[in-house]
Amino acid sequence: MVDSPAISVDALVKRFGVFTAVDQLSFSVARGEIFGLLGPNGSGKTTTINLISGLSEPSGGAVSIFGLDPRRQATAVRRMLGVVPQETALYEELSAWRNLSFHAELFGVPAGERPRRIAAMLELAQLTDRAKDRVSTFSGGMKRRLAIARALLHDPALVYLDEPTLGVDVQARHVIWNYIREMKSQGRTVLVTTNYLEEAEQLCDRLAIIDHGRLMALDAPATLKASYGSTVVELELDTPAPKSLIGFLSALPGVADVQADGAQVKVGLRIADIGPHEEGSGRPVSPGSDRHEAAAALPGILDRVAQAGVRTRRLNLREASLDEVFLALTGRGLRD
Repeated sequence: MVDSPAISVDALVKRFGVFTAVDQLSFSVARGEIFGLLGPNGSGKTTTINLISGLSEPSGGAVSIFGLDPRRQATAVRRMLGVVPQETALYEELSAWRNLSFHAELFGVPAGERPRRIAAMLELAQLTDRAKDRVSTFSGGMKRRLAIARALLHDPALVYLDEPTLGVDVQARHVIWNYIREMKSQGRTVLVTTNYLEEAEQLCDRLAIIDHGRLMALDAPATLKASYGSTVVELELDTPAPKSLIGFLSALPGVADVQADGAQVKVGLRIADIGPHEEGSGRPVSPGSDRHEAAAALPGILDRVAQAGVRTRRLNLREASLDEVFLALTGRGLRD
């Protein structure tokens, strides 16, 4: 158990009748890591979390939490796990103190330890002065902070946060981000699911992007951006882009993704594929910034635009966003 990862998911499968919600999914989360699990609606995120938490039994494969089976050793696993659900699920008519007291009793925090632990968690959440107030009087940000305090009350080794800053303002978001980073500094492992990709990029050491129950990509945010188009060339044309232009641009070396919306065209560049490279290294021969390497691709892009019979009115070069990586991997269609 000492050497085992915090979470191990091995060839995990979950079927509901003929529908496969999780399909041969494998990844591991290191101890002390902030790990993001991302995917569009219907991608299998919730099912995967239920399997990790022991709330659902896999159709195939295996899950372990610190070397324990979440189904066969459910009680031990749940004592290691702190959960902050998307819906805070607090008792609105009880005070903040009573909410934490109930949770402490439920999770077996020794009676003599409860007042100290509750006071410490209220201080962490910056709610000491509101300890006796009903939760129904709290703002959304205060409720999220109290939910995080509740999840940490029994001193879990693994904390799962589902949309940790959903519905809170900018100030509260940054406070919560700091709480999450503090969990890591204390040696806790943090598993985050979020639809805010900026949040995932700011917080997570690594990200797993899943779709249709399968792992699409797994790496550090910066590496994902570099692999799937680290730089974006934005073009504004004088007329809507002809369909032939997408094919022309997609055929160029180093082009990872092309998207056209009327006269607006975005070209994602994979810098490692542009220009001559050191043999076997995958790195450009001449060192330089991604911006300089991307600039080397511009003549080819502009030439293809001219071949398509349109002219460029404006050009902009910028770093790719994690949103663009996500859309390139999972598509742009709406999911219900």
